[in-house]
Amino acid sequence: MIRAASPGDVPRIHALILELARYEKLESEALATVEQLASSLFGSGVPHAEAIVAESGKEGVVGFALFFHNYSTFLGRRGLYLEDLFVVPGHRRKGHGTALLRELARLAVARGCGRFEWAVLEWNEPAIRFYRSLGAHEMADWRIFRLTGDALQRLATK
Repeated sequence: MIRAASPGDVPRIHALILELARYEKLESEALATVEQLASSLFGSGVPHAEAIVAESGKEGVVGFALFFHNYSTFLGRRGLYLEDLFVVPGHRRKGHGTALLRELARLAVARGCGRFEWAVLEWNEPAIRFYRSLGAHEMADWRIFRLTGDALQRLATK
């Protein structure tokens, strides 16, 4: 079952984010707290992001997708950006990932989005094969750039 995340899901989503960070060998970058995640998803004002979860019977939440809207100046429409998708390893190949992506695609279409996109680590061949099997294609000519920490502060204060 796929459903919108609720405030009560935040601790489980946070635990899954930490599990995702371990899988991606990025544990040192997983700094978000349960409180920050709750505020971002369910705080006052406009949410910074949204989440949907995959539930499996008695086991509860076994996967999540966290997403937000971006904007395409070329299309003149907003898009849906998938920040993270994770399904607990013991529940993979059971349709949860496909169901999460299908729900996000449905939301993108219902909200009039011009595109639905995400990034994947180059070494994550199982995910790349999965995404390609759904009809997604790699944006081979594009590279993601990021400013964080001291570099972000330096640029902001110059």
